[in-house]
Amino acid sequence: MTLVAAPARLSTQSATFEADFKARLHWSADTDAAIEQRVADILADVQHRGDAAVLAYTQRFDGLNAQDMAALELSQSELKAAFDSLPDAQRQALEQAARRVRSYHEAQKKASGESWSYRDEDGTLLGQKVTPLDRVGIYVPGGKAAYPSSVLMNAIPAHVAGVGEIIMVVPTPKGERNALVLAAAYVAGVTRAFTIGGAQAVAALAYGTATVPKVDKITGPGNAYVASAKKRVFGTVGIDMIAGPSEILVLADGSTPADWVAMDLFSQAEHDELAQSILLCPDAAYIDAVQREIDRLLPTMPRAAIIAKSLSDRGALILTRDMEEACAISNRIAPEHLEVSSRDPHRWEPLLKHAGAIFLGAYTSESLGDYCAGPNHVLPTSGTARFSSPLGVYDFQKRSSLIEVSEAGAQTLGRIAAELAYGEGLQAHAQAAEMRLKR
Repeated sequence: MTLVAAPARLSTQSATFEADFKARLHWSADTDAAIEQRVADILADVQHRGDAAVLAYTQRFDGLNAQDMAALELSQSELKAAFDSLPDAQRQALEQAARRVRSYHEAQKKASGESWSYRDEDGTLLGQKVTPLDRVGIYVPGGKAAYPSSVLMNAIPAHVAGVGEIIMVVPTPKGERNALVLAAAYVAGVTRAFTIGGAQAVAALAYGTATVPKVDKITGPGNAYVASAKKRVFGTVGIDMIAGPSEILVLADGSTPADWVAMDLFSQAEHDELAQSILLCPDAAYIDAVQREIDRLLPTMPRAAIIAKSLSDRGALILTRDMEEACAISNRIAPEHLEVSSRDPHRWEPLLKHAGAIFLGAYTSESLGDYCAGPNHVLPTSGTARFSSPLGVYDFQKRSSLIEVSEAGAQTLGRIAAELAYGEGLQAHAQAAEMRLKR
């Protein structure tokens, strides 16, 4: 059977554009009720029985018949052995990617992650103290595919932030361990690693067991069970975000080779059938050329069936009046990945307000950002880039306000606070401030 990838062809000048556009963007984040109930049961069981429950679920879902949790923990020597076992090219690529990711996040820390303070005219000190989290858990997907890049993107900013312990969990169905994932954990400075996954791994990190330490925050993507579990444990621990299907939006002026853009659309579509790939372009002939390249290249792709369904169900090639309108529509979509594939990308970048990551110029393929450019690839999806940011050093830090009021400052601030406290009916607040006033 011949596979066909038929993304929707839309035009902003069509009378039905708004309805067609909204229908193509719609994706429900609602989790299946059966999944929600199963996750709730797993979380409660792990919270109650700890390691015993984690062992039982790991045997049931991953086929690992471990007698105790020690069999599911990876030692540092095992991580190093995995790193040493890699071919030279893979080992060098991993180290180079890690170096670039670390450099970017170190720059990010200097820009926004330092403590500061000042004294005002009466000697009162005001400021902010930035401190790292004590312990974080990173969830690394396993099963259908292995994601060493996810290890780097979650562990390295935590390490740069100064987190004391980084606990990694990664499912290994049937005991199949991916050497590149373990090597990435070694390179990124993971403290402890467990071969557990799913809702039971999230529960173990959130509540702690006799073996798995309780963490302060959980980051990293996973399947519907993992996403549901992260939502449910939020409040007990922090989480990074609830990620939806992967997305790419390409703004093109027609100057980039059409096969490059077609492959960039494929790069998200191959993730899964719910991934979304959209092209916005004011040149109808160029859109036709991209569709021809989609048709030509699709049979060469190992994941052609997934790409075809993704593009047919959720993809779109949208003809716009001009690049300005394309930028406006991009802001409405607020995509996870936004490629500005034009001769002069810096002309359009100031018009773009909402995106997880912006890739400027024809040579900046989104896949470079996924692996080794340096900025984090854990990005807001499903339009949440309107109010959310990429994972970063700041996600592994917290801020405490610093206040040291001088005697002189207390005379001024005390009167202000007392007046407002009496207005709120909080007498003790007011008198605590007044006791510091000079009689």
